[in-house]
Amino acid sequence: MHVFKFGGASVKDALGVKNLERVLRKVGFENTLIVVSAMGKTTNALETVLDNYFNNKKELQSSLQEVKKYHNAILLDLFEIKGEGTHSVFNKVASLFDELQNFFDRNKSPDYNFVYDQAIGYGELVSTLIVSEYLNLVGIKNKWLDVREYIKTDNYYRRANVNWEATQTAITNKLSSTVLNITQGFLGSDDNNFTTTLGREGSDYTAAILAYCLNAENVTIWKDVPGVLNADPRYFENSQLLNKISYREAIELAFYGASVIHPKTLQPLQQKEIPLFVKSFMNPEQPGTMVGKDPGIDPMIPCFIVKKNQVLISLSSLDFSYIVEENISEIFQLLHLYKMKVDVIQNSAISFSVCVDNMYNNLPNLMLHLKAKFKITCHENVSLYTIRHYNSESIAKLELSKTILLKQLTQETVQLVTQ
Repeated sequence: MHVFKFGGASVKDALGVKNLERVLRKVGFENTLIVVSAMGKTTNALETVLDNYFNNKKELQSSLQEVKKYHNAILLDLFEIKGEGTHSVFNKVASLFDELQNFFDRNKSPDYNFVYDQAIGYGELVSTLIVSEYLNLVGIKNKWLDVREYIKTDNYYRRANVNWEATQTAITNKLSSTVLNITQGFLGSDDNNFTTTLGREGSDYTAAILAYCLNAENVTIWKDVPGVLNADPRYFENSQLLNKISYREAIELAFYGASVIHPKTLQPLQQKEIPLFVKSFMNPEQPGTMVGKDPGIDPMIPCFIVKKNQVLISLSSLDFSYIVEENISEIFQLLHLYKMKVDVIQNSAISFSVCVDNMYNNLPNLMLHLKAKFKITCHENVSLYTIRHYNSESIAKLELSKTILLKQLTQETVQLVTQ
């Protein structure tokens, strides 16, 4: 079994969907399962819809209509054949959007995270339906699967945890590997069959979950880059291709925020030593990058990562007493309570600093709690830079023209928080 994952950039328009077909015909699709993300920037567009649902009802329908128009244009390019009428996929896609509208009309929950998960996955449902129907049209027969029937999770909405036993059972009992299967990334369902999501960029993780449960031969992630690069070309110049990376090194890079591979993706693959390939969907015959059990990286060069829009919180005791285990334990309990993802920690005798990702927008509530016991300095919208396998030249280049708020070095990694 081979597992392929195609991201949103690979299917952002009709040409992208046709290119997906080209990739399959070039590399083969026998005994394959395909995971597809939402098309283009659909997830961002649906987040705008959700924001309007909660905060600006007057704009809800217009923002939802923009999402429909975007997909309808792709449908027209792929399926509208003069003289042969309208393909049934138009009605199927319309039915999915009707489901989303019905949810908005009937929903009573004020919980943004719950509502987010029930609505956001329609991007994946629509994209996979379009891809599946198009491949059937051009002679690549396949079966469309609803991944929520297979990946079972808890109800930690927007970052759900996989119930591995239930997921393995569902996949073993329900999923046939004798046909080409196409399904969604990012999604799961809880015990009450409410939709859950695995975190942004969770489609890679979906591919790894399915590969683990299917004992797949390999996983290939098809990207708009030639493979795993040592730096994101959007933020760094002269990025280079990494030919091979060990599981451990890739997990380290993912943990620090490398955008090519989702942080959770590699763990199930490593457990069963399933190799992961990252390849270009524009040049599918090029080797790309292989992630496997071989040690280190090839070539051995500094790797640069940046995470934007972070928050740096610096605490000190009100009476100049030591920041000890009891204080640190309380701080982490609050960070957990308010769902803050911790990226960097630094402490001294009377101070404690932490750089966090405020994805749940709980910073004001956290600050109120902390101010009761600590003196606080807070810097919002900071950038966190990480260099793996750094040298003095790479650090100097990164520090140039930046205000350094925090700097931390270990044997293999340096992290800088900058304003």
